[in-house]
Amino acid sequence: MAEDIRNSDPQMGLADPRAEHLVRECRRQEEPCLYTSTTLYIWLRQTRLIHGVFVVAPVVLGALATWSVLDRPEQTWVVWFTATCALLAGLFPVIFAALKLDAHVGSIAMQAAVYKKLQDRFRQLAAIDALGPYGAFEAEFREVMGRMDEARAASITPPERCFKAARRKIADGHYCFDAVQNDTEECQGFPAT
Repeated sequence: MAEDIRNSDPQMGLADPRAEHLVRECRRQEEPCLYTSTTLYIWLRQTRLIHGVFVVAPVVLGALATWSVLDRPEQTWVVWFTATCALLAGLFPVIFAALKLDAHVGSIAMQAAVYKKLQDRFRQLAAIDALGPYGAFEAEFREVMGRMDEARAASITPPERCFKAARRKIADGHYCFDAVQNDTEECQGFPAT
C-alpha cells in the first residue's frame, strides 16, 4: 500500500522544521499588519471627515457672511457674526493647505491598503505556500518581508486613539469572517501557530 504523503496538519506537521518556524514568523508578521491596517483605516475615516469639514465649512461660512447685507445690518451682533464668518471662511482654506490634508488622505489610504495586502500575503504564505518546497517558501517569505520593510519606511504615525479603536474592533470580532467562525483564534484576527 502506498504511503500517505499528505500533511494532515499543515501548521505544525511540516516536514522541514525550518518551515514550521517560518510559518510562525508569517503569523507573527500577519498580526501587526492587521493592527496597522485597521488603525490606518480608522484614521483614514477620521481624516476624510475632517477633510470634508474643511471643504464645506468655507462655503457655509461664506454664505453666512452675506447675512448682514440681507438682514438688518444695523444690529451689532449681526455685523460681528457675519464678520467672524467671513474671517473664518478665509482662514479655512489656508489652514487646509497648511495641514496638507489632501496629501494625508492619499498617503493614509495607500498605506492602509499596503498593510492589508501584506496581512493577506503573510496569511497565505503560512497556510498555502508553506506546504510546498521549503526553498520556494523561504524565497517568497523574503520577498514579502522586503515589501514589509518598504511599507515601514513610510513612517506614517497615526494617533494613539486610532490604535486603541483598532484594538477594540479586532477584539470585538469585527474581523471574524464566516469562513473561519469555528476557529476562535482566527476570529480574533490572528491564528495560533
